[in-house]
Amino acid sequence: MEIRDLTPEDLDDVLDLRKRSFGPLSAADTERWRRASAPLLGEGRYLGVFDGSRLTAAARLRQFTQWWHGRPQPMAGIAGVTVSPEDRGRGVGTKVMRAVIDRAVALGDAVSVLYPATTPIYRGLGYEHAGAQHNVRIPAEALRQIRPSGHAKLRRMGPGDAAEIISVLHRVYGAARVSGPVSWDERTWELWLEEEDDFLYLADDGFLVYRWKGDDIQVDNLVAGSGETARTLWSLVGTASSIAQHVIAPVAPDDPVLWLLRERGKEQVKQVRWMFRVLDVAAAVERRGYPLPVSCEAVVTVEDPVRGGGTWRLEFAGGSGAATPVGESGPGAPGAVLSANGLAALYTGVPTSTLRIAGLMSGDDRYDEALDTVFAAKPYMLDYF
Repeated sequence: MEIRDLTPEDLDDVLDLRKRSFGPLSAADTERWRRASAPLLGEGRYLGVFDGSRLTAAARLRQFTQWWHGRPQPMAGIAGVTVSPEDRGRGVGTKVMRAVIDRAVALGDAVSVLYPATTPIYRGLGYEHAGAQHNVRIPAEALRQIRPSGHAKLRRMGPGDAAEIISVLHRVYGAARVSGPVSWDERTWELWLEEEDDFLYLADDGFLVYRWKGDDIQVDNLVAGSGETARTLWSLVGTASSIAQHVIAPVAPDDPVLWLLRERGKEQVKQVRWMFRVLDVAAAVERRGYPLPVSCEAVVTVEDPVRGGGTWRLEFAGGSGAATPVGESGPGAPGAVLSANGLAALYTGVPTSTLRIAGLMSGDDRYDEALDTVFAAKPYMLDYF
Protein backbone atom coordinates (compact mmCIF):
# COMPACT_ATOMS: atom_id res chain seq x y z
CA MET A 1 0.00 0.00 0.00
CA GLU A 2 1.11 3.55 -0.76
CA ILE A 3 0.66 6.64 1.41
CA ARG A 4 0.60 9.98 -0.37
CA ASP A 5 -0.79 13.50 -0.19
CA LEU A 6 -4.33 13.77 -1.46
CA THR A 7 -5.14 15.95 -4.47
CA PRO A 8 -8.36 17.70 -5.60
CA GLU A 9 -9.02 14.72 -7.86
CA ASP A 10 -9.23 12.48 -4.76
CA LEU A 11 -11.95 14.45 -2.94
CA ASP A 12 -14.88 12.50 -4.39
CA ASP A 13 -13.31 9.27 -3.15
CA VAL A 14 -12.66 10.85 0.26
CA LEU A 15 -16.31 11.91 0.44
CA ASP A 16 -17.41 8.38 -0.36
CA LEU A 17 -15.11 7.06 2.37
CA ARG A 18 -16.46 9.63 4.80
CA LYS A 19 -20.06 8.67 4.00
CA ARG A 20 -19.30 5.01 4.64
CA SER A 21 -17.65 5.88 7.97
CA PHE A 22 -19.79 8.70 9.41
CA GLY A 23 -22.99 8.74 7.35
CA PRO A 24 -24.17 11.00 4.52
CA LEU A 25 -23.78 14.78 4.40
CA SER A 26 -26.37 17.26 3.19
CA ALA A 27 -25.62 19.21 0.02
CA ALA A 28 -24.81 22.31 2.08
CA ASP A 29 -22.51 20.38 4.45
CA THR A 30 -20.79 18.73 1.48
CA GLU A 31 -20.03 22.11 -0.07
CA ARG A 32 -18.76 23.42 3.27
CA TRP A 33 -16.56 20.34 3.70
CA ARG A 34 -15.06 20.84 0.24
CA ARG A 35 -14.30 24.48 0.96
CA ALA A 36 -12.67 23.61 4.28
CA SER A 37 -10.69 20.67 2.86
CA ALA A 38 -9.40 22.16 -0.40
CA PRO A 39 -6.74 24.45 1.15
CA LEU A 40 -5.34 21.57 3.21
CA LEU A 41 -4.41 19.65 0.06
CA GLY A 42 -1.70 22.07 -1.00
CA GLU A 43 -0.33 22.33 2.54
CA GLY A 44 0.38 18.63 3.01
CA ARG A 45 -2.38 18.33 5.60
CA TYR A 46 -4.51 15.61 3.98
CA LEU A 47 -3.08 12.10 3.59
CA GLY A 48 -4.48 8.96 1.97
CA VAL A 49 -3.59 5.28 1.87
CA PHE A 50 -3.99 3.66 -1.54
CA ASP A 51 -4.17 0.04 -2.62
CA GLY A 52 -3.24 0.55 -6.23
CA SER A 53 -5.59 3.33 -7.36
CA ARG A 54 -8.20 2.58 -4.67
CA LEU A 55 -8.38 4.88 -1.64
CA THR A 56 -8.53 2.74 1.51
CA ALA A 57 -7.99 5.32 4.29
CA ALA A 58 -7.60 9.05 4.82
CA ALA A 59 -6.88 11.56 7.58
CA ARG A 60 -6.36 15.30 7.79
CA LEU A 61 -4.36 17.58 10.06
CA ARG A 62 -6.15 20.76 11.10
CA GLN A 63 -4.04 23.77 11.99
CA PHE A 64 -4.90 24.96 15.50
CA THR A 65 -3.53 27.15 18.24
CA GLN A 66 -3.94 25.56 21.67
CA TRP A 67 -3.40 27.16 25.07
CA TRP A 68 -1.66 25.48 28.00
CA HIS A 69 -1.60 27.47 31.24
CA GLY A 70 -2.35 30.54 29.16
CA ARG A 71 0.48 30.09 26.67
CA PRO A 72 -0.42 29.41 23.01
CA GLN A 73 1.35 26.92 20.78
CA PRO A 74 0.63 25.34 17.38
CA MET A 75 -1.26 22.05 17.60
CA ALA A 76 -2.07 19.35 15.05
CA GLY A 77 -5.77 18.54 15.27
CA ILE A 78 -6.31 15.13 13.70
CA ALA A 79 -9.73 14.68 12.09
CA GLY A 80 -11.55 12.77 9.39
CA VAL A 81 -9.71 9.49 10.10
CA THR A 82 -11.61 7.05 7.89
CA VAL A 83 -10.97 3.49 6.70
CA SER A 84 -13.04 1.76 4.05
CA PRO A 85 -15.24 -0.98 5.56
CA GLU A 86 -13.62 -3.74 3.52
CA ASP A 87 -10.15 -2.77 4.75
CA ARG A 88 -10.86 -2.49 8.47
CA GLY A 89 -8.92 -4.80 10.76
CA ARG A 90 -5.92 -4.89 8.42
CA GLY A 91 -3.83 -2.24 10.17
CA VAL A 92 -4.64 0.45 7.59
CA GLY A 93 -5.82 2.90 10.26
CA THR A 94 -2.57 2.51 12.18
CA LYS A 95 -0.62 3.01 8.96
CA VAL A 96 -2.31 6.31 8.11
CA MET A 97 -2.04 7.55 11.71
CA ARG A 98 1.70 6.87 11.81
CA ALA A 99 2.06 8.89 8.62
CA VAL A 100 -0.06 11.68 10.12
CA ILE A 101 2.13 11.81 13.24
CA ASP A 102 5.28 12.06 11.09
CA ARG A 103 3.69 14.79 8.97
CA ALA A 104 2.63 16.78 12.05
CA VAL A 105 6.23 16.76 13.27
CA ALA A 106 7.45 17.83 9.83
CA LEU A 107 4.98 20.73 9.92
CA GLY A 108 6.45 21.90 13.23
CA ASP A 109 3.81 20.73 15.70
CA ALA A 110 4.98 19.49 19.10
CA VAL A 111 1.56 18.35 20.34
CA SER A 112 -1.53 16.79 18.79
CA VAL A 113 -5.19 16.28 19.72
CA LEU A 114 -8.04 14.19 18.34
CA TYR A 115 -11.59 13.25 19.25
CA PRO A 116 -11.62 9.42 19.11
CA ALA A 117 -14.36 7.25 17.68
CA THR A 118 -12.56 4.38 19.41
CA THR A 119 -9.75 4.41 21.96
CA PRO A 120 -7.47 1.38 21.33
CA ILE A 121 -5.97 2.38 17.96
CA TYR A 122 -5.00 5.84 19.19
CA ARG A 123 -3.83 4.68 22.60
CA GLY A 124 -1.59 2.19 20.81
CA LEU A 125 0.07 5.15 19.05
CA GLY A 126 0.74 7.18 22.22
CA TYR A 127 -2.45 9.26 22.45
CA GLU A 128 -4.13 9.34 25.86
CA HIS A 129 -7.39 10.68 27.25
CA ALA A 130 -6.78 14.19 28.52
CA GLY A 131 -9.80 16.50 28.53
CA ALA A 132 -13.34 16.92 27.30
CA GLN A 133 -15.82 19.21 25.67
CA HIS A 134 -18.27 19.79 28.55
CA ASN A 135 -21.75 20.42 27.14
CA VAL A 136 -24.14 21.68 29.80
CA ARG A 137 -27.92 21.92 29.46
CA ILE A 138 -29.29 25.03 31.20
CA PRO A 139 -32.89 26.27 31.43
CA ALA A 140 -33.15 29.30 29.16
CA GLU A 141 -35.11 31.17 31.84
CA ALA A 142 -32.17 30.77 34.24
CA LEU A 143 -29.95 32.65 31.79
CA ARG A 144 -32.54 35.35 31.25
CA GLN A 145 -32.37 36.08 34.98
CA ILE A 146 -28.67 36.99 34.75
CA ARG A 147 -28.67 40.77 34.87
CA PRO A 148 -25.74 42.86 33.57
CA SER A 149 -25.07 45.91 35.71
CA GLY A 150 -24.45 47.89 32.53
CA HIS A 151 -24.40 46.24 29.12
CA ALA A 152 -21.02 45.59 27.57
CA LYS A 153 -20.83 47.09 24.10
CA LEU A 154 -21.78 44.47 21.49
CA ARG A 155 -22.02 44.45 17.74
CA ARG A 156 -22.98 41.86 15.18
CA MET A 157 -20.03 40.22 13.46
CA GLY A 158 -19.21 38.34 10.27
CA PRO A 159 -16.34 36.82 8.26
CA GLY A 160 -14.38 40.08 8.33
CA ASP A 161 -14.03 39.75 12.10
CA ALA A 162 -12.02 36.52 12.04
CA ALA A 163 -8.73 38.22 12.95
CA GLU A 164 -10.41 40.10 15.82
CA ILE A 165 -11.82 36.86 17.24
CA ILE A 166 -8.33 35.34 17.26
CA SER A 167 -7.00 38.46 18.99
CA VAL A 168 -9.73 38.23 21.64
CA LEU A 169 -8.93 34.57 22.29
CA HIS A 170 -5.23 35.32 22.76
CA ARG A 171 -5.99 38.07 25.26
CA VAL A 172 -8.70 36.25 27.21
CA TYR A 173 -7.09 32.80 27.33
CA GLY A 174 -3.70 34.22 28.20
CA ALA A 175 -5.06 36.29 31.08
CA ALA A 176 -7.13 33.38 32.44
CA ARG A 177 -4.21 30.90 32.18
CA VAL A 178 -6.50 28.30 30.62
CA SER A 179 -5.46 24.84 29.43
CA GLY A 180 -6.88 23.02 26.42
CA PRO A 181 -9.01 25.51 24.44
CA VAL A 182 -8.16 26.04 20.79
CA SER A 183 -8.55 28.60 18.05
CA TRP A 184 -9.09 27.82 14.39
CA ASP A 185 -6.85 29.57 11.88
CA GLU A 186 -8.16 32.82 10.35
CA ARG A 187 -9.16 31.15 7.08
CA THR A 188 -11.37 28.63 8.87
CA TRP A 189 -12.90 31.25 11.16
CA GLU A 190 -13.92 33.20 8.06
CA LEU A 191 -15.69 30.10 6.75
CA TRP A 192 -17.53 29.40 10.02
CA LEU A 193 -18.62 33.03 10.33
CA GLU A 194 -20.47 32.78 7.02
CA GLU A 195 -23.16 30.50 8.49
CA GLU A 196 -26.48 32.14 7.68
CA ASP A 197 -28.38 30.47 10.53
CA ASP A 198 -25.90 31.51 13.24
CA PHE A 199 -26.25 34.59 15.44
CA LEU A 200 -22.88 36.28 15.97
CA TYR A 201 -21.94 38.99 18.46
CA LEU A 202 -18.58 40.55 19.28
CA ALA A 203 -17.46 42.51 22.36
CA ASP A 204 -14.11 44.09 23.19
CA ASP A 205 -13.19 41.07 25.32
CA GLY A 206 -15.48 38.31 24.15
CA PHE A 207 -17.80 36.92 21.49
CA LEU A 208 -20.83 34.69 21.06
CA VAL A 209 -21.91 32.22 18.36
CA TYR A 210 -25.30 30.50 18.76
CA ARG A 211 -28.28 29.18 16.80
CA TRP A 212 -31.67 27.56 17.15
CA LYS A 213 -31.63 23.77 17.47
CA GLY A 214 -35.22 22.58 17.30
CA ASP A 215 -36.94 24.11 20.32
CA ASP A 216 -33.62 24.78 22.09
CA ILE A 217 -30.71 27.14 21.66
CA GLN A 218 -27.28 25.70 20.79
CA VAL A 219 -24.28 27.82 21.77
CA ASP A 220 -21.15 27.03 19.78
CA ASN A 221 -18.81 29.52 21.44
CA LEU A 222 -19.17 31.97 24.28
CA VAL A 223 -15.91 33.51 25.45
CA ALA A 224 -15.76 36.41 27.90
CA GLY A 225 -12.81 38.11 29.55
CA SER A 226 -14.79 40.08 32.17
CA GLY A 227 -17.81 39.63 34.37
CA GLU A 228 -19.73 42.34 32.55
CA THR A 229 -19.19 40.75 29.16
CA ALA A 230 -20.08 37.30 30.50
CA ARG A 231 -23.32 38.61 32.00
CA THR A 232 -24.20 40.50 28.82
CA LEU A 233 -23.61 37.57 26.48
CA TRP A 234 -25.32 34.91 28.62
CA SER A 235 -28.33 37.13 29.30
CA LEU A 236 -28.57 37.80 25.55
CA VAL A 237 -28.86 34.05 24.96
CA GLY A 238 -31.49 33.95 27.70
CA THR A 239 -33.71 36.41 25.85
CA ALA A 240 -34.92 33.43 23.78
CA SER A 241 -36.57 31.95 26.89
CA SER A 242 -40.08 32.95 25.75
CA ILE A 243 -39.74 30.22 23.08
CA ALA A 244 -36.69 28.08 23.94
CA GLN A 245 -36.84 25.78 26.93
CA HIS A 246 -33.15 24.99 27.23
CA VAL A 247 -29.74 26.19 26.15
CA ILE A 248 -27.01 23.66 25.35
CA ALA A 249 -23.52 25.12 25.55
CA PRO A 250 -19.90 23.96 25.78
CA VAL A 251 -18.33 25.44 28.91
CA ALA A 252 -15.21 25.17 31.04
CA PRO A 253 -15.47 22.80 34.03
CA ASP A 254 -15.45 25.89 36.28
CA ASP A 255 -17.08 28.31 33.84
CA PRO A 256 -18.26 31.54 35.54
CA VAL A 257 -21.78 31.07 34.16
CA LEU A 258 -22.26 28.21 36.62
CA TRP A 259 -21.75 30.73 39.45
CA LEU A 260 -23.90 33.40 37.82
CA LEU A 261 -27.00 31.20 37.86
CA ARG A 262 -29.47 31.96 40.64
CA GLU A 263 -30.19 28.27 41.20
CA ARG A 264 -28.01 25.18 40.70
CA GLY A 265 -29.08 21.65 41.40
CA LYS A 266 -28.82 18.63 39.18
CA GLU A 267 -27.00 19.59 35.99
CA GLN A 268 -27.01 17.64 32.77
CA VAL A 269 -23.45 17.65 31.42
CA LYS A 270 -22.41 15.61 28.40
CA GLN A 271 -18.67 15.06 28.14
CA VAL A 272 -17.16 14.41 24.72
CA ARG A 273 -13.65 13.16 25.42
CA TRP A 274 -10.52 14.12 23.49
CA MET A 275 -7.07 12.53 23.42
CA PHE A 276 -3.66 14.19 23.44
CA ARG A 277 -0.13 13.30 22.36
CA VAL A 278 3.30 14.83 22.77
CA LEU A 279 5.15 14.67 19.45
CA ASP A 280 8.38 16.48 20.41
CA VAL A 281 9.32 16.42 24.11
CA ALA A 282 11.71 19.37 24.12
CA ALA A 283 9.51 21.67 22.04
CA ALA A 284 6.32 20.71 23.90
CA VAL A 285 7.87 21.46 27.30
CA GLU A 286 9.34 24.75 26.08
CA ARG A 287 6.10 25.95 24.45
CA ARG A 288 3.83 25.20 27.45
CA GLY A 289 3.07 27.69 30.23
CA TYR A 290 3.55 26.88 33.93
CA PRO A 291 2.71 28.45 37.31
CA LEU A 292 4.82 31.59 37.67
CA PRO A 293 5.90 31.07 41.33
CA VAL A 294 7.12 27.48 40.84
CA SER A 295 10.82 26.68 40.44
CA CYS A 296 11.85 23.03 40.33
CA GLU A 297 13.37 20.27 38.24
CA ALA A 298 12.80 16.60 37.51
CA VAL A 299 14.28 13.76 35.50
CA VAL A 300 12.00 11.54 33.42
CA THR A 301 12.53 8.71 30.99
CA VAL A 302 10.00 8.51 28.16
CA GLU A 303 9.37 5.21 26.39
CA ASP A 304 7.92 6.00 22.96
CA PRO A 305 8.23 3.28 20.29
CA VAL A 306 6.61 5.52 17.66
CA ARG A 307 8.63 8.73 18.10
CA GLY A 308 11.64 7.37 19.98
CA GLY A 309 12.19 7.72 23.71
CA GLY A 310 14.92 9.13 25.89
CA THR A 311 15.80 10.56 29.26
CA TRP A 312 15.19 14.25 29.91
CA ARG A 313 16.06 16.73 32.60
CA LEU A 314 13.10 19.06 33.04
CA GLU A 315 13.68 22.51 34.54
CA PHE A 316 10.96 25.03 35.42
CA ALA A 317 11.21 28.64 36.58
CA GLY A 318 9.42 31.93 36.00
CA GLY A 319 6.49 30.32 34.18
CA SER A 320 8.71 28.63 31.58
CA GLY A 321 10.13 25.15 31.13
CA ALA A 322 12.98 23.42 29.33
CA ALA A 323 13.79 19.78 28.57
CA THR A 324 17.41 18.72 28.06
CA PRO A 325 18.27 15.19 26.91
CA VAL A 326 20.63 13.30 29.20
CA GLY A 327 22.24 9.91 28.92
CA GLU A 328 21.14 7.07 31.15
CA SER A 329 24.39 7.52 33.06
CA GLY A 330 23.66 11.21 33.64
CA PRO A 331 22.99 12.57 37.13
CA GLY A 332 19.62 11.50 38.45
CA ALA A 333 18.81 9.20 35.52
CA PRO A 334 16.55 7.46 34.77
CA GLY A 335 14.14 9.22 37.14
CA ALA A 336 10.46 8.47 36.69
CA VAL A 337 9.59 6.28 33.70
CA LEU A 338 6.63 7.29 31.52
CA SER A 339 5.12 5.68 28.46
CA ALA A 340 4.21 8.03 25.62
CA ASN A 341 0.65 7.80 26.92
CA GLY A 342 1.81 8.62 30.43
CA LEU A 343 3.69 11.69 29.23
CA ALA A 344 0.59 12.89 27.35
CA ALA A 345 -1.54 12.49 30.47
CA LEU A 346 1.05 14.15 32.74
CA TYR A 347 1.39 17.13 30.37
CA THR A 348 -2.37 17.63 30.51
CA GLY A 349 -2.62 17.58 34.30
CA VAL A 350 -3.39 13.98 35.24
CA PRO A 351 -1.87 13.42 38.72
CA THR A 352 1.17 11.16 39.06
CA SER A 353 -0.68 8.99 41.60
CA THR A 354 -3.29 8.23 38.93
CA LEU A 355 -0.62 7.52 36.34
CA ARG A 356 1.19 5.08 38.61
CA ILE A 357 -1.95 3.15 39.53
CA ALA A 358 -2.97 3.05 35.85
CA GLY A 359 0.44 1.66 34.86
CA LEU A 360 1.43 4.70 32.80
CA MET A 361 4.27 5.73 35.14
CA SER A 362 6.81 3.83 37.21
CA GLY A 363 10.27 4.18 38.70
CA ASP A 364 11.66 6.92 40.93
CA ASP A 365 8.90 8.87 42.70
CA ARG A 366 10.97 11.69 44.23
CA TYR A 367 9.85 14.17 41.54
CA ASP A 368 6.16 13.31 41.64
CA GLU A 369 5.04 16.29 43.72
CA ALA A 370 7.05 18.70 41.58
CA LEU A 371 5.58 17.23 38.39
CA ASP A 372 2.05 17.45 39.79
CA THR A 373 2.61 21.11 40.65
CA VAL A 374 4.04 22.31 37.34
CA PHE A 375 1.67 20.35 35.09
CA ALA A 376 -1.52 20.96 37.11
CA ALA A 377 -4.42 21.71 34.73
CA LYS A 378 -8.16 21.32 34.13
CA PRO A 379 -8.10 20.90 30.35
CA TYR A 380 -11.23 21.48 28.29
CA MET A 381 -12.32 22.56 24.82
CA LEU A 382 -15.26 24.53 23.49
CA ASP A 383 -14.75 23.30 19.91
CA TYR A 384 -15.34 19.89 18.40
CA PHE A 385 -13.51 18.84 15.23
